[in-house]
Amino acid sequence: MDSSRLFSLEGQSLKLDNASDIEPHIASLRTNNAIQEIRLGGNTLGVEACKALAEVLGTKKNLQIANLDDIFTSRLLSEIPPALSSLLTALLSLPNLHTVNLSDNAFGLNTQAPLVAFLSSHTPLQHLILKNNGLGPAAGVLIADALTTLASKKEEARKEGQDVPNLETVVCGRNRLENGSMAAWARAFKAHNGVKEVKMVQNGIRPEGMAVLLREGLGHARGLRVLDLQDNTFTVIGAKALADVVVGWADLRELAIGDCLLGPRILLVAEALNQGNNLEVEILRLQYNDIDSKGLKVFRDAAGFALPRLRRIELNGNKFSEEDPSIEDLRMVLEERRKAAESDGEEVDEWGLDELDELEDESDEDEDEDEAQQRVEEETFEEEQERVLKEADEAENENVPLEQDKKVDELAERLERAEL
Repeated sequence: MDSSRLFSLEGQSLKLDNASDIEPHIASLRTNNAIQEIRLGGNTLGVEACKALAEVLGTKKNLQIANLDDIFTSRLLSEIPPALSSLLTALLSLPNLHTVNLSDNAFGLNTQAPLVAFLSSHTPLQHLILKNNGLGPAAGVLIADALTTLASKKEEARKEGQDVPNLETVVCGRNRLENGSMAAWARAFKAHNGVKEVKMVQNGIRPEGMAVLLREGLGHARGLRVLDLQDNTFTVIGAKALADVVVGWADLRELAIGDCLLGPRILLVAEALNQGNNLEVEILRLQYNDIDSKGLKVFRDAAGFALPRLRRIELNGNKFSEEDPSIEDLRMVLEERRKAAESDGEEVDEWGLDELDELEDESDEDEDEDEAQQRVEEETFEEEQERVLKEADEAENENVPLEQDKKVDELAERLERAEL
């Protein structure tokens, strides 16, 4: 980006407590009305410094991207709400601001109010990035509900003739959202059904919550291109939900479900992808899921025919041998595609397999007794899970809010008892 359009204090480890502290650093910003992006991460800003900065930011009507990540390190809990409120209130007045990054700031339940107010109202918002904010499920509900409100306000603005973009990107990872906020997030994604990229890694979401998120929310986002749910828990309930909805994502480019305790249930997802409804998929991230040779073979078959644009598949940490014939087949297919892309002048990035240095070559003879028992338990509970999931599908179609639907609550309790 042209230096006249970018203002950056990124990574300078500045401790700016008040207006006099920050003024020397923002003097050039004050006189630059062409600015389109600011980067302030890696510094720590006090309440008065944020007020002074907000006065300047509020005049930058061409600003499009605000990177405000990691700007409150070492600040008192009581300092963050007023400091954040000053900044976000100023940003609300900027008609072209479409991207906001507030990662690595400790918000949580006690400091979420300014963020909720902003997210409920800023109709130009297209890309929201919230990573490692310590939200927890309670604040997660408030953030998701704010986004649902935003969807309504975007629609109202369109009816008034305004050109309002869809919310296209939601990154909310490492925030302990857990099952308790999934109904709210499902409502948010159903409302913002034009979303294209969703990343919610490492949130402690368990199978019941994952099923709600996928079936009630993301399943409505027919234009979804990137989905990253790594380091949550699927098991059979989440795997069935993903298998049901993935076939509706015709534009999907990347699916990341590594380290999600899928195990043999990965076959449900593999078989869904093998149906030929996801022809645009380019990247699959499937590491550390206990995928065995049988599951690997289904992905190999899908790569050959149902996923003609696949160029990268990550499989490290699973349970098959590196000498498995399916691995060699995948290498050959992906290498042929890489060469074809190069000859067509395409940029070659992230091709082939990842490094397979942590595989477990598991055979039937040396199968662990605990794992064998787990498979027996899965078969024992299979019929109950099928019945409960069928009832959940029926409840899903009743158009009753999830948090008030006693039938769904009862099903969730029964699913929890049935969980392996």
